[in-house]
Amino acid sequence: MKQKLLLGVFAIFGITLVQAQGLPTNPEPGKCYVKCITKDEFKEVEETLQTYPAYTKLSVVPATYKTVEETVLVKEATKKFVYVPATYETVDVAYLKKESRNDLRVVPASFGRDSRTFEIYPKTSGWEYKVLEDCPSVNKEDCVAACFVEYPEQKMDVPYTTLATDASTNSIPVPEQNASYKKRVIKTPARMDEIEIPAEYATIKRQVIDVPASTRTETVPAKYTTVTRTVLDKKGGITTWEEVECELLNPNVLPVFYELASARLTSASKKVIDDTLLPILKDSNVSVEIMSHTDSRGNDNYNMSLSQQRANSVVNYLVSRGISRSRLRARGFGESRLTNRCANDVECSESMHQRNRRTEFRVINN
Repeated sequence: MKQKLLLGVFAIFGITLVQAQGLPTNPEPGKCYVKCITKDEFKEVEETLQTYPAYTKLSVVPATYKTVEETVLVKEATKKFVYVPATYETVDVAYLKKESRNDLRVVPASFGRDSRTFEIYPKTSGWEYKVLEDCPSVNKEDCVAACFVEYPEQKMDVPYTTLATDASTNSIPVPEQNASYKKRVIKTPARMDEIEIPAEYATIKRQVIDVPASTRTETVPAKYTTVTRTVLDKKGGITTWEEVECELLNPNVLPVFYELASARLTSASKKVIDDTLLPILKDSNVSVEIMSHTDSRGNDNYNMSLSQQRANSVVNYLVSRGISRSRLRARGFGESRLTNRCANDVECSESMHQRNRRTEFRVINN
């Protein structure tokens, strides 16, 4: 009775745990399920910014003159007496030789500098799950840690020019020019016999304004630049469970080959990835860890770097085939996880070294 009660408590606790974590309620025996959390999706948008304002440029068209002729009286008419002729005196008569005008002087536009700060990548956050190593429990879910990670937004300063004052003109007055001419006027009239003495005239030339000074306007267009920003398109964080073959949770060897001391994939290796790993990723939302290893020959640090480059090559190829990089993890282990005794300074055959030069993959929680 006590055992039945205890089993009933465990059964209720198990059902509650499954429901709380969203696990399938009727799983198939022999099947494994991994937790998949949808990632944030981003998109790039282009924004056009004004970096230099439009302004007006002015230039002065000077005034033009024309010459006109005028007939002026230089000697008045008079009468002459036979016995007593008239006497004259000369006086200066002033006249306007050149009219005044207003010249225009251009005051150019002045500018300032400023900048604006734009968010080019938004602040993001989300849950990350980590399976603790050396888990003592048979159920790996007992060793899953959830960490809420927050990444700050990224900003960029964009400088631009501002219009402080627009172009204008100042009026500069130019004074008129005066002159004079000599005129004889009667000082003493003639007496006795009167003789008519006709008036005398002369022609003078003077300059008058034909077309007044003006300004010519030219509009300088604004300048723009385009800034590319990354914005959040679709918020992730939705948790689902994907059914996978249980053997995919353990490291599976990919028969991927590389050129000597190179991380470049051969065409045969790409076909292996297309036939083996690509269908798993396209038919589900699971995440995959790519693990690359080397044999013990060569420098340890070089082997570690080379294995990481080779794992990155597989990830980059999968991304080129349409798989999101957020679902892929590349890890290079160098010669730290040998499958046999062929460590440093141990003589082994080429075939034994070959077993250590491998690339593996396994399905992981994301």
